[in-house]
Amino acid sequence: MSPMRGLNGKRVVVTGAASGIGEATAHRFVEEGCQLWLLDLDGPGLARVARDLEALRPGCVAGLSEVDVSDPAAVTGAFVDLDAVWSTCEVLINNAGISTRARFLEIDLAEWQRVLDVNLTGSFLVARAAAERMHAAGAGVILNMGSMNGLVGCPNYTHYNASKAAVIQMTRTMALELAPRVRVLGVCPGAVLTPMQEAEYTPEMFAALNAKIPLRRHAAPAEIAALFAFLASDEAPYICGTSIVIDGGESSGGLASAADESL
Repeated sequence: MSPMRGLNGKRVVVTGAASGIGEATAHRFVEEGCQLWLLDLDGPGLARVARDLEALRPGCVAGLSEVDVSDPAAVTGAFVDLDAVWSTCEVLINNAGISTRARFLEIDLAEWQRVLDVNLTGSFLVARAAAERMHAAGAGVILNMGSMNGLVGCPNYTHYNASKAAVIQMTRTMALELAPRVRVLGVCPGAVLTPMQEAEYTPEMFAALNAKIPLRRHAAPAEIAALFAFLASDEAPYICGTSIVIDGGESSGGLASAADESL
C-alpha cells in the first residue's frame, strides 16, 4: 500500500473508534503515519483498540475520550483534554452513530430521540468543536458519516434514515460556511459488515440483501476506512461539500436499494 500524500504526521480525531468502521479507520490512519485521538462511549473497547494500535506503532495514540457524543458537556471536555496535548486537530472522522431496526408505527419517541441525538446532534457537537479549532488554525478536513439510507428510502429505519439525511444536508451547509479554510465532506456507505449490522440481521437476511447488491456482498470496514484516508489526504484537495456513496452499486438502480419486507 502506497501512503496517501499529506497524511503523515497529521493529528486525527476518530469518533466511534471502538469497533466497526471507526476501528478500521483508526488502523488505516495509523498506517498512514498519523497521530490519533479516539472517542467512543465504549471505554473497554476503546482501550482495546488503543492497545492494538500502540502495538503497531508506539506513541500513535495521543489520547482517549470515553464520551457520549450527544452530551454537550462531555464533547466539550474531550476537546479541552485534546487542547492540553495538541494545538489543533487537522482531520476529524465524525463516525459515531447508532442504529435500531423498527417499523415506522412501532418507533416510540424515546427510540426516535436517541437515534437523532447520537447520529445528528452528536455529529453536530463534535464537528463544531473540531471546526472551531481548525478555523482558528486556518486549515482542516471534516469527514461526516452519512449513509446510503440518507439518500434513498429503506423500510424499518425511519429514524436512522432521517438522521443520516440531516447529516448529509449539514455537511453541505458546513462546507459552504467553512471553506476555504476547512474542507468538509460526507461518506455514505451502503451495507457494511460491522458488529452493529450483525446485531440486527440474521444470516438469511444478510444473504437476501447481498443478492440485491450488484457486487453481491457487504463492504468490509477497511474499505470505508480507505475512502476516509483518500478524502482526508492531499490526493483529494478539490473534493468539498459532497457526500461520496460507497455501496457496491446498491443505489444505482433504484429498486435495487429497496429492501424486501423480509429484511
